[in-house]
Amino acid sequence: MKSLFEKVTLNNKVEVPTRLVIPPLTLFGSNADGTISKEERAYLSKRGVGVGLYILGACAVSQEGLTFPCQPRALSEKDIPSLAERAKIVKSDGALAINQIHHGGLLALKELSGLPPVVPSLDIAKKELQKKGAKDDVKELNDNEIKKIINDFAYATELSIKSDYDGIEIHGANNFILQQFYSAYTNRRTDSWGGSDEKRMSFPLQIVDACIKVREKYKKPKFIIGYRLSPEEPYEGGITMTETLKLVRALVKKPIQYIHISEKNYFQEVRNGEGKGEARLKVIHKETQGKVALIGVGGLITEKDFTNALKTGYSEFIGAGKASMVNKDLGNKLKKGEKLDETLDSNHPEKYSIPTMLWNMCVSGGQDWLPPVKGKK
Repeated sequence: MKSLFEKVTLNNKVEVPTRLVIPPLTLFGSNADGTISKEERAYLSKRGVGVGLYILGACAVSQEGLTFPCQPRALSEKDIPSLAERAKIVKSDGALAINQIHHGGLLALKELSGLPPVVPSLDIAKKELQKKGAKDDVKELNDNEIKKIINDFAYATELSIKSDYDGIEIHGANNFILQQFYSAYTNRRTDSWGGSDEKRMSFPLQIVDACIKVREKYKKPKFIIGYRLSPEEPYEGGITMTETLKLVRALVKKPIQYIHISEKNYFQEVRNGEGKGEARLKVIHKETQGKVALIGVGGLITEKDFTNALKTGYSEFIGAGKASMVNKDLGNKLKKGEKLDETLDSNHPEKYSIPTMLWNMCVSGGQDWLPPVKGKK
């Protein structure tokens, strides 16, 4: 474990205290209006001990992009006090605080925002919603509306700087709006925002550029900018590793500090496209090494899991969401070589400080992105 607690210097000269990352988790823990709650404070407190980067999850940049109940927001200056308090809690434990900025696109919920979800292409979006038995009340974005969302990401970056975060992570993963634009499956446009890989890539890359310009405006060269992506889609016509590597090659040319790969298994092999059969992170690391840092995550629960991940050398940083939910003092336990808890004990919620809505989701079971519960399959 010793190498997990080595310092890492990013390409903008920022020194990160350890290689351990708390990846962005949807806590369902803010107040209904997105302000910080008592439950959220309790959850965040002490979880940053021994952590290098603590990425606070899914902070909404646009009203129509609200996707989760009790989701944090970066919509206006009114949000600064709550944003700042979250950052302060995490930083007080020694971690760098990163604000993940997010827009749900097709996956946003009208019952939360009061507005229909917005999408790159209407027909396929309606089909996807109908498959799920959901209302197909969606809106295809026009050119001006697309540019507004780009500006919303930039403004959320500005609010994050004013709230004393150490950086932001642009959420381009998990089928949210940036991925919807890059995927040929969900983007069927024939204008400048769709068609070729390069045109579909334009939306996420313009968001990256807009966030970089904000950093330059505030003269904050050490403000960290990261990008999270999902490397493959499971359906015909979706993103394969070939498209992902094109995006990665474009991203590493930008003055960003890291790329974060969202997947369920750290050791997952490429299913389709370039590098098929090799470990995804290994293939991506070949493109990022020496340019930007790479964060790998996925199902790391036991000490052996962490050791095996470190041995691969696939990523500069290693993140663990489930393990950090189950072990409030994950950093200390790993540093001391103590045995990690692998399951939640539903009889002792006080051990974890998990917000009520998320706790109920955990103990009801059935969702593989949540940690296992003691005594349940």
